[in-house]
Amino acid sequence: MNKLYILPFDHRGSFIKMFGYDEKNLSPEDITSLSDYKHVIYEGFLRALEMGVPKEPAAILVDEQFGKKIHEEAKTKGITRILTIEKSGQDEFDLEYGDAFKEHIDALSPQYVKVLVRYNPMSDSAMNQRQRARLKTVSDFCKEGGYKFLFELLAIPTPQELETAGDDKEKYEQGTRWEVMRKSIKEFYESGIEPEIWKIEGLESMEQMKAVVNETRSGGRSKVGVVVLGRGESDEKVRVWLSTAAKIEGVIGFAVGRTVFKESLTRMKSGALSREEAVLQIAKNYKSYADLFESAKK
Repeated sequence: MNKLYILPFDHRGSFIKMFGYDEKNLSPEDITSLSDYKHVIYEGFLRALEMGVPKEPAAILVDEQFGKKIHEEAKTKGITRILTIEKSGQDEFDLEYGDAFKEHIDALSPQYVKVLVRYNPMSDSAMNQRQRARLKTVSDFCKEGGYKFLFELLAIPTPQELETAGDDKEKYEQGTRWEVMRKSIKEFYESGIEPEIWKIEGLESMEQMKAVVNETRSGGRSKVGVVVLGRGESDEKVRVWLSTAAKIEGVIGFAVGRTVFKESLTRMKSGALSREEAVLQIAKNYKSYADLFESAKK
């Protein structure tokens, strides 16, 4: 199974806020500026390839709104591209371009199509059913169109689960989240949703992580791969997650974004770093996770 080292910068709502813009009142100049910040991340990705990150597993995950030019440039370089298609920051999964999502995918022709879904089997059943129906449409389209389907799952606690954990999110993280993840994956499979890659939150417990990974590969799905996301966590926590997950069969890489680029971009915006310095720092950060995963895998 091929490895996949993803640099995700498909953030939209959080990215806009990061630079102090008003999401509902973006001017053409604002959009140009935000698109350029994303290009800085892409430049860091390219620099990391020059520094030794292997090209075959390296991939970028970027949106169409601020990253269309990046998709077009990366395509000419033969870089693995992943296109995000969900609306940004929604509690309920929905498609950015509604029924026209197929045309937008075909126009950019990425190797992977990605969705982000906040889910809990114990949440509102009608909402969950709507989400699964939309996801089935995406899954079927990817299969028919020859695109690989990448599913990012965020296991959201219910109020009852948080209450059981004493309103302690860390206690939920360590004791309950893995089971929510496992049950969610099972529900998606039962609904006919079939990703090639699962992008899931890391877990510090090896046994919990194994149980979740095994669920993604259940029912003879031995070719399904898992990448571990960063979720904007600290460098220390992300390294623990990756070191734990890399040792598990079926885990093929990572998707770490804000932990790689956020500080560099905000310091560049403030004038503390030049563009070239920001690019170099992003490259070093991304390469450090590729090196860590390679080492932990061995």
